[in-house]
Formats: sequence, structure tokens, C-alpha cells
Amino acid sequence: MELDLGAVRTFLAVVDDGHFTDAADRLGLTQQAVSKRIARLESDLGAPLLNRSRAGARLTEDGTAFLPHARALISLADQAAGMFAARRRALRIDALARDAAPSDLVRSFYEARDVAVDLVVSRGATEQQTTLTDGSVDAAFGRVATGLAPGIERVPAFLEPLFVLVGRRHRLARRKRVPVQELSGLTAWMPGNATDSEWADYYRFFSLEFGVTIDTSGPVFGRDHIMERIGASPDLIMFAAKTQLTGSPDVVHLPVTDPVPVYPWSLLWHGLNRHPALPLLIAHTQTCYRPYDPRTQWLPDPDRHLFPPQSLLPRGEPRSVREILNFDLDLQRSPAGGGAPSQLRSASSSPAAGSGAPDAAAHAT
Repeated sequence: MELDLGAVRTFLAVVDDGHFTDAADRLGLTQQAVSKRIARLESDLGAPLLNRSRAGARLTEDGTAFLPHARALISLADQAAGMFAARRRALRIDALARDAAPSDLVRSFYEARDVAVDLVVSRGATEQQTTLTDGSVDAAFGRVATGLAPGIERVPAFLEPLFVLVGRRHRLARRKRVPVQELSGLTAWMPGNATDSEWADYYRFFSLEFGVTIDTSGPVFGRDHIMERIGASPDLIMFAAKTQLTGSPDVVHLPVTDPVPVYPWSLLWHGLNRHPALPLLIAHTQTCYRPYDPRTQWLPDPDRHLFPPQSLLPRGEPRSVREILNFDLDLQRSPAGGGAPSQLRSASSSPAAGSGAPDAAAHAT
């Protein structure tokens, strides 16, 4: 005996709605078509499933016994169809911020693999792990400040250098770079920085390590307001991305060095996710990743075991995703080059320094 899933779905609609007419409206069928489907299902099963009356449709004893099996059949059918539909849709990636390193990494992946990508932005790690678990997002970039939810896996993705922003009248404005020790005793204005976020946790460790006070007071009125405040002040500093808060001639972005504070980005996904492009993204991320160099970089203590050091990075200025990809291609062209796979192409924009604040000016959320 072969059951018609359409008839089973119609049976469930009648049970849930209580009337043949309501079920017909929901399914976009005529009442006669619904009645025929139910009659065919009852004939196939050899048992009456519903009692019809003017008050509506009610389950018979056999109908009550069949109901959980009917729901299970439709659930399995929907899951099977959904699995293949998921494979055809774009790879949905939560980059956390559109002007930070993950967006450049995703763009380089898109250009290298020509994979359909849907870039989304969340509000942080808790939301990310929920969406990864329920399958509404396939992969996410963020800082792992707490334990991972069951089934969530990760690889190191990028160590993004910190930049300090100052106005043209600030005493540091004419410098090419700022040793981090020179920031000791200063206060960084980070309005609206969410206190329970993983990036706020990063700055708490940074503050304790280097003696920089983080001031989160004041509402966020948008990028222009923050730019105006920084640009007009001879005293204010702010930490932000290299590509955040750009475009103002009154604001200067300066690399922080000796050591370079880096924001630790991980790539996260759920182990049961079967999107065919997900392994390609993981491999691309691992190819682009450059390990932590304790000689020149700084990470908070809780992050260091997730980013084990290796003496693979040359000393020098912080590098962007674009520079890393170009460096790999240069290695590949040289006689001794190993480097990245030949299909990698560089992203067109610079990365952002590490806060992970979703689409917010600087690191304020």
C-alpha cells in the first residue's frame, strides 16, 4: 500500500481546522477535492478516519491512532525536501559587522569560488549560536568568549589589528603609529558599547593589560555624530576598525603597535549542517588564516588557547585580508612558493579592527 502524501497533508489540515471548508481554503482546494482526498486515504487505509457532521469533522478511534503517524510522515517529507532546498540556496553567513575582516574574507571567498552568498549581521555570539543551531544561518564569524553550544564547531579565522582614532588636533595625530604603552592612562570613548557583548569583554582585558580606560557613556547618534566629536576634540581617542569611521578629513586612523592588539575572529558552524558550500568556506578560511605571533601581537589570556602561536608571521605592520591574500599569491608565483591555492583572489576593501560591533560606528553598538 502506498499512501498519497497530499491526502495525508489534507487529513492533517482538516483535523487542525476542524472543518472541510476551512481546510479547503488553507490548501487552496475546493471542498469537493478535500472530500475526495480524505475518502481516498480512508479507502487506502481500510478504516474511517473522520466523522462528518454539521458541527465539523471529528476524529474516529482509527483516526486518532493514525494522527501521530500522519504528522511524522509529513514532518519527514518536509525535512527531506528541505534538505535539498537548503543545498540549492545561498550560503548564509553572519559576518557580525559589514566593515570588519570577516566581510573581506567572505568577499574573497565569493570571488574565488563563485558561490552564492547571503551576508547577514547579528548582534553577537549568543544570537549567532542560536541561529547556527536552528539552521537559519550556515556559518558565523565572531569571538568565542564563552563555551560553545552543543554541536557548534570552530576554526581560527583572522586576527584583526586594533587602530586608534584621533582628531587632527590631538597630540598623536602626526604619528605614523602609536606604541600601545603610550596609550596608558588615556580614556577611550566608546559610546553605547554593549556591556554584555564579546567585544566589550575583549576591551575589559585590554584595559586591564594596558591601563586604558574604556568610557561607554553617551547614546549613539550615528556615525556622523561620532566623527564630529572625535574630529573636533584635542583629547578624545577611540578604538575602531581600519575601515570604520572613514571619510572624514578630521579623523586619523593610527596603527597600534609594540605589541599589536588583535581581535580574535573565529569561524563557527554547526556540525550537522550539510550545505555543500560550507566545507569550501571552512577551507578558504583556513588557507587565509595566519597564526598568532606572540612576538608582535597581543591577545587576551582566554583567547590564546584558541589561537595557538606559530612562528609563521614576519615582523612588521598589521596586514589586512587583502594583503594576506596578495602575499600568498606572491609566494605562489615565486620558485619556492607554497602559499594559497591559485584560485584565490584578493578582496577589494580593507578589514576593520576587532570589535565585532554589528554595522555600528566604531565599536559602539
